Amino acid sequence: MAKAWVLDTDTKGTGAEMVPLEKLERQRQRQRGRDRERISVIRRTPVPPEKPAEDPERDDQRKFKLVNVLTREVLGDGVGPREAVDLLEGVRSVVDVRVYVWEPELEDWRALSLREKKLMWEFRGR
Repeated sequence: MAKAWVLDTDTKGTGAEMVPLEKLERQRQRQRGRDRERISVIRRTPVPPEKPAEDPERDDQRKFKLVNVLTREVLGDGVGPREAVDLLEGVRSVVDVRVYVWEPELEDWRALSLREKKLMWEFRGR
């Protein structure tokens, strides 16, 4: 009687090998038996995440920095959102200015994407 051979890919980094089908089935049955014996349920009560302490000096308002692309002149540094939109009124096009927002977690300025700049651009004149 001919044996059925299969490609065993459950090896540990050594590559696949050809093994008889019966051997692979025996290994999988033994593995299932071991897995059933090892199952245990541990119940833990969920721990609520700690809330960060509120800093009374924290400024929730975003700070923006605007730089003219053509002249590299700083139009505004550390200005609030309303002032940033007001400064955009004096700019000819949305691509003529770089807008940065202060990221307190990174402690650095992050350049706004074109989409974000266009959203700010829409608030001009309101």
